[in-house]
Amino acid sequence: MKFKKYATKTLMIVIGSIISAYGITLAIGAGFGGATLAILWQGLTNVTGMSIGTSSLIVAVAMIIFALFYDRKQINIGTILYQIIYSFFVDVFTKIQHYTDIKAVNFVIMLLGIAIFSFGTGIYSAADFGRGSYEAVTFSLAEKNGWKIKIVRMVLDIIMVIIGVLLGGKFGICTIATVLLSGPIIQATVSTVKKSKILKNIS
Repeated sequence: MKFKKYATKTLMIVIGSIISAYGITLAIGAGFGGATLAILWQGLTNVTGMSIGTSSLIVAVAMIIFALFYDRKQINIGTILYQIIYSFFVDVFTKIQHYTDIKAVNFVIMLLGIAIFSFGTGIYSAADFGRGSYEAVTFSLAEKNGWKIKIVRMVLDIIMVIIGVLLGGKFGICTIATVLLSGPIIQATVSTVKKSKILKNIS
């Protein structure tokens, strides 16, 4: 039973990470600005001269350290697994995404990307096998204080955007849409997955 439990959780991490990576590249590449956390990466790169990859790694490490001290149970092997898979597939999907010359169509693609990203995030978060760095901070704050996940995520997104913009990151429609949509979709997905037969059968 333990093997089945860990295998299922690992599969959820893998699937969720891939879906999330596909969604975020779809949204960012549509031409309507960066997603919330990406603006912070851009800002750090602008100020320090580091690459986007290095900036994102520093932010992730800082968030993991915070979660380790604030709510250690949010960090597990899934946290590392997620970071590796997510980063790899972001590079893969960035190279294969295609868009049109029609802004209205690209706008719809952007919204679809945000929804897919949030759905994927909800899947691997529901596995409770360690979360991505940003999700670890989100869930540690929400669960420790009894706050709603969607509210915590929206507040954190706003904070990331403000800091990122102040440092020189790019703000756009995609940013606003991510702040408004990601939290509710993640919470709805986590709730649905946790109530599903898949997790009930291995708990």
